[in-house]
Amino acid sequence: MTPEERLLDNLIDMEEAAAEAIGFLDGVSFEAFENDLLRQRAVAMTFVLIAAAAARIQARFPDIASEQPEIAWAQMRGLRNLVVHQYDRLEWRQVWDTVQRDLPKLVRQIHQLRHPHIQGE
Repeated sequence: MTPEERLLDNLIDMEEAAAEAIGFLDGVSFEAFENDLLRQRAVAMTFVLIAAAAARIQARFPDIASEQPEIAWAQMRGLRNLVVHQYDRLEWRQVWDTVQRDLPKLVRQIHQLRHPHIQGE
């Protein structure tokens, strides 16, 4: 697999996991999410998957964070660390807000990164 193919695979992994989290909460109120252990764990796992792919990208393409500063690389790692190491302390409102506000933006950013010609390049 070429380096470019690896980058593309990891970007796809990030985009798909973010889209899954969004889908898990589609049409679900915060109150319903707050009381749904299955959805909480599913969404939390998507954060782990997103951050794992982001870490692989940064390890193989160390300049990517500086070339793509609009992508929240450090925040992805931070949220993953929270999920993995302090799951019992997760603020479900923060998780909810991240899925509603930040993940659609991440999906758009990754899509644009994967398809630069759409931006007129």
